[in-house]
Amino acid sequence: MGNGTATRTAADLDEQLERHRVELTGYCYRMLGSPFEAEDAVQETLVRAWRSHAGFEGRSSLRSWLYRIATNVCLDMLAAGSRRARPMDLTESLPLARAVLAPRPDHVWLEPMPDDRVLPATEDPAEAAVAKESVRLAFMAALQQLPPRQRAVLILREVLAWRASEVAELLDTSVASVNSALQRARATLAARKDHSADAAVSDPLDEEQQRLLERYVKAFEGYDMAALTALLHEDAVMTMPPFDLWLTGPADITGFMTTLGSACAGSRLLPVRANGLPGFAQYKPDPDQGGFTPWSVQVLEISQGRIAGFHCFLDTRRWFPLFGLPLHLEGETDQVEQAG
Repeated sequence: MGNGTATRTAADLDEQLERHRVELTGYCYRMLGSPFEAEDAVQETLVRAWRSHAGFEGRSSLRSWLYRIATNVCLDMLAAGSRRARPMDLTESLPLARAVLAPRPDHVWLEPMPDDRVLPATEDPAEAAVAKESVRLAFMAALQQLPPRQRAVLILREVLAWRASEVAELLDTSVASVNSALQRARATLAARKDHSADAAVSDPLDEEQQRLLERYVKAFEGYDMAALTALLHEDAVMTMPPFDLWLTGPADITGFMTTLGSACAGSRLLPVRANGLPGFAQYKPDPDQGGFTPWSVQVLEISQGRIAGFHCFLDTRRWFPLFGLPLHLEGETDQVEQAG
C-alpha cells in the first residue's frame, strides 16, 4: 500500500513538473540563446526539483520555485560570460565582391528554436503576442547583450509580467535593485541599433503575408532571381551561421545565390515555425542519392509587406532533428538546370 502511494506520488510529481516544461524551456532559451543549452538547463532544473521536492515547503507556488531553480541553473551556465550573437552583431556587412565564408564555432551563434518547444498554449491573444515577440531573433540578440542578472530581470518583468517583489524574492535581492536592473536593461535595449525589422508578423499570418510567403516559395524553388528581388526589402539582410558573412540588399543577396550559392538551385521548401516567425526547411538536390538533402532552416523577417531578414541556419545535423524534419526527401530534381 505504501509503495503504491509512493508510486502515485512520484507520478503526480512528474506530471506537475512536466506541465511547466514548455514555459521553462522558453525562459531558459531567452536566457541562453541556444535550444540545446535551454533543454539541458530545463532537464537540470527538473532533476534538482525532483531531488529537493521533499524540502519544498510551499512558501511560494511550485511555478515560482521552478523559476528560481531555472534562473540559478542559467546563471551558473552563463558564468563563463559567453554571449551568443548574430553575424551582424560581430562583423560589418561586406559587399558580394569581398564575400568570404569564414565559419565560427557553434557556441558563438544565437540559434533558432521551434515555436512549439517554447510557446505555451494560451487563450490570451495579448499574452501569446508578447511570448512570440520575445523569442524573435532581433529581441533574442538584444537580450544576449545584457548581463545575465539584468537579462533575468527583464524577462521576468517584461515578458512574464512578474511583479518586482516576486523577482526580488526569486533573486534574493531588493525591489529597488530589481527596478534599477530593469531600468538599465531597458536603456541598453533602447540604445541598441538593429539591422532587422521583424515586428510586423501577424498571428495567424494575414492574407498579404501568406501571399508573400507563397510567392517566396515559388521564386526560391524556381530560382527566379527577378521574382525574388521583387519580394525583398531594399535593406534586406541575409545571414548564414555558422559563417560570419552577412549581406545587405537584393542585388548582393541574389548575386550570392547565383554564384557561391548556386548549388541551391532546384531546392524544395517545407514550412516551419521558428522564433515566432515564418520559416522553411530547405532541401537542395542530392546528386549522390537522388531526391533532396537538408541544407538549411530559413527564418524570415517581414516588414512593410516585404522580406526584411533572410536567415539561413546551415547546421542541418542539429536543426533538422530538432524541428522533427526528415533527413532526406524523395522526388525529382527537375529544376537543377536552372542554376545561374
